Amino acid sequence: MKANILVVDDEPVARQSLTDILRLEGYQVTAAANGEAAVEHARNYSVDLMVLDLKMPGMNGLDVAQVVSQVSPDTEIILLTAFGSMESAVEALRQRVHDYLLKPASPAQILESIRKGLERRELRRRNKEGETEEVQMYTAPDGVQVDIMRRIVMQGDKKEMLTPAEGHLLKVFLENPGKVFSHRELVLLVQGYDVSQREAQEILRPLVSRLRHKLTAFETLYDRIQSVRGTGYVFEE
Repeated sequence: MKANILVVDDEPVARQSLTDILRLEGYQVTAAANGEAAVEHARNYSVDLMVLDLKMPGMNGLDVAQVVSQVSPDTEIILLTAFGSMESAVEALRQRVHDYLLKPASPAQILESIRKGLERRELRRRNKEGETEEVQMYTAPDGVQVDIMRRIVMQGDKKEMLTPAEGHLLKVFLENPGKVFSHRELVLLVQGYDVSQREAQEILRPLVSRLRHKLTAFETLYDRIQSVRGTGYVFEE
């Protein structure tokens, strides 16, 4: 089933044009002419992704993003603006906006951003489902134990405490042996936000390094965290 998308723009021609393009792609599309209507729709209907104009009278795009993040936290948001600025881009990131595109963005750019946004939403959904079956204690064949909740790795008289980020990363690995994760997927799962592939590598490299350093004394865990060249990481089975 195709995703539900809400197009929000106060310019009728731009709103109708984008709505038509997305419907031709098979999406279920609703249009709103202002921020207030967008928020009302998000309160009452399921919205998988919102394509949102930044500059609108009344509630602007950042105002809408702030409210929607509260009333419909699973909705992905793409901001479109003809008035790009560093301040608004930074604020968009604070509101956990998926993407920030400058007008005139081509249909191909918008469609690609929508595709990535929906993939991100699906990844988060699968991760939440997995949390209902999460393992509280992991025990390796050689006796290494990981207390997931307390973020403690132990074996005999050896014990290491992990930071929240290190513990979450190890949890993701333990629950998905053999799965190759991209850098971006791991940052999303561990830190909860989306970044570029380059930024993701910069974030993960020191985090993985610190985790592996703490696991040096626990070979069954240390040896299984492997880098996949040009892609990300895998916790080997």
